[in-house]
Amino acid sequence: MSQGLSVSDVVNVQVVMSPLAAAVRNFGALLILGDASVIDTDERLRQYSTLDAVAADFGSSAPEYKAADLFFSQSPQPSIVYVGKWARAATSGRLLGGALSASEQALSNFTAIADGAMDISVDGTSNNLTTLDFSGATNLNGVASIITTALAGAAAVVWDSVYSRFVVTSITTGATSAVSFADAPATGTDISGLLGLTSTDGGRRVTGVSAEALVDAVQALANKSNDWYGLYVAASAVPESSDVLAVAAFVEGASPSRIFGVTTQDAAALDGTLDTDIASQLKALLYKRTFVQYSSSSAYATASLFGRAFTVDFTGNNTVITLKFKQEPGVAAETLSESQAAALAGKNCNVFVAYNNATAIVQQGVMANGYFFDEVHGTDWLQNSIQTAIYNLLYTSPTKIPQTDAGVNQVVATIDQQLEQAVANGLVAPGVWNAPGFGALAQGQTLAKGYYVYAPPVADQAQADREARKAPTLQVAIKLAGAVHFANVIVNVNR
Repeated sequence: MSQGLSVSDVVNVQVVMSPLAAAVRNFGALLILGDASVIDTDERLRQYSTLDAVAADFGSSAPEYKAADLFFSQSPQPSIVYVGKWARAATSGRLLGGALSASEQALSNFTAIADGAMDISVDGTSNNLTTLDFSGATNLNGVASIITTALAGAAAVVWDSVYSRFVVTSITTGATSAVSFADAPATGTDISGLLGLTSTDGGRRVTGVSAEALVDAVQALANKSNDWYGLYVAASAVPESSDVLAVAAFVEGASPSRIFGVTTQDAAALDGTLDTDIASQLKALLYKRTFVQYSSSSAYATASLFGRAFTVDFTGNNTVITLKFKQEPGVAAETLSESQAAALAGKNCNVFVAYNNATAIVQQGVMANGYFFDEVHGTDWLQNSIQTAIYNLLYTSPTKIPQTDAGVNQVVATIDQQLEQAVANGLVAPGVWNAPGFGALAQGQTLAKGYYVYAPPVADQAQADREARKAPTLQVAIKLAGAVHFANVIVNVNR
């Protein structure tokens, strides 16, 4: 029977959902790069929000944990850290089994088997394991040990209780090191599926790799994810100066922007007559995206600096900070002579130092070229904030932004919104413009709002640019708020 005419013939209503806007990058995310075998070169990095989670994977003695400890020990506490993999030495091929459920982990599943068997290939050689007796196993580690013995030195098997899986690792290293998925045997009780080692169990194979240079690992992680902003290396051995310089060079030119932190324990940094230390070398290269801290007591001190800087919320009000005068929980303050402190300052090398009034502070909070950390950090956020906002204006608009003065004014208004937030968070403030002017801005003029945006008329645009649908080049002037680091006071006394 007919339901009657459609209401849409009279009133037609459609719901159009606008696309989700692109997000601004997280400028509080640190990547700790280490060489522990916990993470493989296929996975490359893991995200952590607590120190306990890092400890569960790496233990409390690993360099990755020690750096994360200082990072999370800051107050207020940063919220996220990534740990990445550097194949400092050649790695072994591995088979990571699928995660076993609680019922699948029941020991009785294994102790009932006295004639277990499976076929598994290691480094291209088939291993036909038979007569595996698990009846006497007391835990899953014992099950893994029985299989390791049967592999007769070809590979080792462990039970990973954190991720509830068995892991088979070849004893060889390099590009030819590999472990295949397990298959059912010709005879005996098949245990390949019980262990979660078949190709259908949700596990994965990782082929070994040759040793890689530190900069190659950083490049791989940069290609892997844009989610991290800061970089700190915490490996089983201190990287060579040549490795540090190579990473600094990459970070300096990388896109999107990142910051690299280095800790030095080289006493040569304290001597103003020497220029062989890493701080002197980085300063000579004028790198603005790498900073150094000297610490005689902690090889991971710079992770604490990252932790304090990365608590800044650029979307808040009056939230930006300077690193000078800050604390480093877990790092012993240096007791320095005036000449040693001057040597570090001359090399743009930061330090957590004790003063004779029973306080200790970070000084000076600078990059290798002398720029202040908070200025580089803040302007990186501002660049990304403006870029993302303009992209979202174009991306989420239900209609086009016209190539007219009115359309360009929409872009200008979008930039204004981001600059207003830069004033609100304390990065930008009113002041005198002391650089060459443009548009209506002249040198020596006061920026009453702390910023100025200039858009030339569309009519003045080159025809080729108009045909390419480009907006006229927009120019922005901002006055950084800066920070007070020193004070001179003259007291005049009259009797």
